[in-house]
Amino acid sequence: MKVLHVLNSRIYSGAEKVACQIIQSFREDGVEMVYTSPESDIVAKMLAEQQVTYLPMESMSVSNLKRIIRQEKPDLIHAHDMRASFFSALCCGKLPLISHIHNNAYDARGLSPKTVAYLLAGFKAKHILWVSNSSFEGYAFHKLFAKKSSVLYNIIDADQIYDKKESDENTYDFDMIYVGRLTYQKDPQRLMRLCARLKESKTDLKVAIVGTGELEAEAKALCAELGITENVRFLGFQRNPIKMVSDSKAMILTSRWEGTPMCALEAMALGTPVVSTPSDGMKDLIDDGINGYLTDDDAVMAEKLLKIMNDPTHRAELSRNTKEKFAKINDAPKYKAAIADCYR
Repeated sequence: MKVLHVLNSRIYSGAEKVACQIIQSFREDGVEMVYTSPESDIVAKMLAEQQVTYLPMESMSVSNLKRIIRQEKPDLIHAHDMRASFFSALCCGKLPLISHIHNNAYDARGLSPKTVAYLLAGFKAKHILWVSNSSFEGYAFHKLFAKKSSVLYNIIDADQIYDKKESDENTYDFDMIYVGRLTYQKDPQRLMRLCARLKESKTDLKVAIVGTGELEAEAKALCAELGITENVRFLGFQRNPIKMVSDSKAMILTSRWEGTPMCALEAMALGTPVVSTPSDGMKDLIDDGINGYLTDDDAVMAEKLLKIMNDPTHRAELSRNTKEKFAKINDAPKYKAAIADCYR
């Protein structure tokens, strides 16, 4: 069997990591898998490191995707997120299509061009995987596809995470780390205001921002306006931020919505407590006050973060609990079996 993974992005983040993880997990089973997306140097480098075959397109279009399909002759198309699924539905012909939705986007919750366009993919798909129950229920027309849908929470390759940690011999001294795109979904402006609030109580605050995005310049400008440029380091895209996450006292997420964030799973595997807004899939990962904190109140969020930073005993307790929760939910064989069932 040959599977073509289709992505619309030029970045390497959550959905992209999931696609590569699926490709790697089936490698020993003789299933050939290839990855196509609009061309990106970052994606090319990350996939090369993982020995994943990358087929870049100049842009996502019907003509470009049809060319890839004719060239590769896959037996099945696995499209990630709504735009890639829409184009795949236009191009797949009689090929089976699996649609994999990785988040619960605001613009998919009501009547919009996006929700209407995805109807085509939904009707065309043999099966639809949703990263959380909220992502399924959040889609405006989800009831139409209930019989061909299933929820599949993300998992990660824990051994790979531990190997990445060991490969970085540096030591980091961050109180808090953010890993992700700097986009509207992630609300980096709120993150900057939270950092300013934390600095009021902890003047020597050290925050790492790992990632890039269209709001990076705006976030940096707000950082300067709030007088926290000495406290916040914008590190851009990092090929291996795992040791940074491990060495940090806490991970922060200020997202407006999420699926099941890979960065949060990575933090949990490493025992780094996560403090997050109560967004979608995070509610399934974090038991408030047990292995991290969920709150939509900035004052409460700052209070909990300061407690983690300043109280080593409390931080160690959260760390133990988050490792235990990760071990319970990160079921790689079950995840792989669910994907295999879809492919059959």
